[in-house]
Amino acid sequence: MMSYQALYRKWRPRSFADVAGQQHITRTLQNAMVQEKFSHAYLFTGPRGTGKTSAAKIFAKAINCEHQPAKEPCNECAACLGIQDGSISDVIEIDAASNTSVEDIREIRDKVKYAPSAVAYKVYIIDEVHMISTSAFNALLKTLEEPPKHVVFILATTEPHKIPLTIISRCQRFDFKPISNQAIIERMRHIIQAEEINVSEDALHAVALAAEGGMRDALSILDQAISYSDESVGLSDVLAVTGGVSQQILTQIADSMFERDMQQALKLLDELIQNGKDPGRFVYDMIYFLRDILLYKSAPDLAGILERAMLDDAFKELAEKLTGNWIQDAIMQLNQCQQEIKWTNNPKVFIEITIISITNRYHQSDTQNNVDETEIIHLKNKLSQLEKEMEKIKQTPVQVNEQTPAEPRKRPARQTKNSYKIPYEKVRMCLQDAQKTIIKASTRRVGELFKQAESTKCSCTCYYSGFQACCSIGENRCGSIQIRNSLFLVFG
Repeated sequence: MMSYQALYRKWRPRSFADVAGQQHITRTLQNAMVQEKFSHAYLFTGPRGTGKTSAAKIFAKAINCEHQPAKEPCNECAACLGIQDGSISDVIEIDAASNTSVEDIREIRDKVKYAPSAVAYKVYIIDEVHMISTSAFNALLKTLEEPPKHVVFILATTEPHKIPLTIISRCQRFDFKPISNQAIIERMRHIIQAEEINVSEDALHAVALAAEGGMRDALSILDQAISYSDESVGLSDVLAVTGGVSQQILTQIADSMFERDMQQALKLLDELIQNGKDPGRFVYDMIYFLRDILLYKSAPDLAGILERAMLDDAFKELAEKLTGNWIQDAIMQLNQCQQEIKWTNNPKVFIEITIISITNRYHQSDTQNNVDETEIIHLKNKLSQLEKEMEKIKQTPVQVNEQTPAEPRKRPARQTKNSYKIPYEKVRMCLQDAQKTIIKASTRRVGELFKQAESTKCSCTCYYSGFQACCSIGENRCGSIQIRNSLFLVFG
């Protein structure tokens, strides 16, 4: 007969004080019970192993405790003990993953109207409620909105986005957050002291890191490490069980990449994989390790926010050595590698390429910077030499040979725009005494002169237009244009 009970079952919370890391929820529920203002429907959401179902069962005990109203169940009365061991049928736990049909929900709806037989309130705890079908949700909707006064519904889920909004709006929602590493470690310390188990501090930190915010996962890993170890649980035992990488190895690989010691970095990676470490886990741990270094460099006073690293001397020395730009670039490349190894059967190849890329990238950049600096120095020297030569040229006057100026080249005579001067005053005086018939005749005569000038060609070059064309009376075309423009001015 098996007598051993797993730690996560044996140490499942029995009061709100035992629920680690969810004080924002437990305090609200306790105040509601003391004031007797608790709701008829609750929705508990959050990651796995954060205490959703445990809190629901504690709440069911507290509202049915014989010593209510109280902040905590007494865990001694018949109601608390009966709910704890499952002998009281008024508190019903339903696994929605195996009860998804409309018929299952209709059965609940039909039985909900009956009064509880042993306690004050009938409590329905529906776990993984997001697995219920849409038609089943519709069947539950009316009952959830207006249940009998003696019924309380508690819905628990890890995927609240799959629940219809009509259901969510009829419940008080409580979001369980991932439990902090410190809260997990404190809870494990309490358990190992009660169980009289010797576990090192490094091992507790490694368990908390591997649990990723889940108390149930932490206790399962601790239980497994206890079985793996001989007498006391050390860091190596936890790493062997979880497949994680020690901080010492992470420090050495990060230092090798930064110092451009590619051979050492690849050798350490090969040893890890040969020893059975999970390549994906290595990339995951390295990303968070570098993240902690970057946060520590940015805000050394906030050492408590580090999630994946322990603040030892080697960590501080490495954080002082690495540059912020190098860390950010390495994290980006490792993150890209993490995405790529999900779809390959050879993750080691991608990790090796990433390590080579991280090691060489800044090496090439530094080499390029050195070349640029050399070119700049060379150009500065050249510029200085040119300046000296220019100064010499300024100080030495240039000797110019005196030559007899060449006679100006005689150009063929051409008429300019001033060759013909229009007698504007005479024109105006004549026009004042002229009759209308004379003016019309003069206008016709000017038009005839224009036509005659355009039909005659000679070798004169027009000053305005640049082509050769002269009038028949020996005046160039430009003069004709001037005459026409002046007549337009006079006659309008």
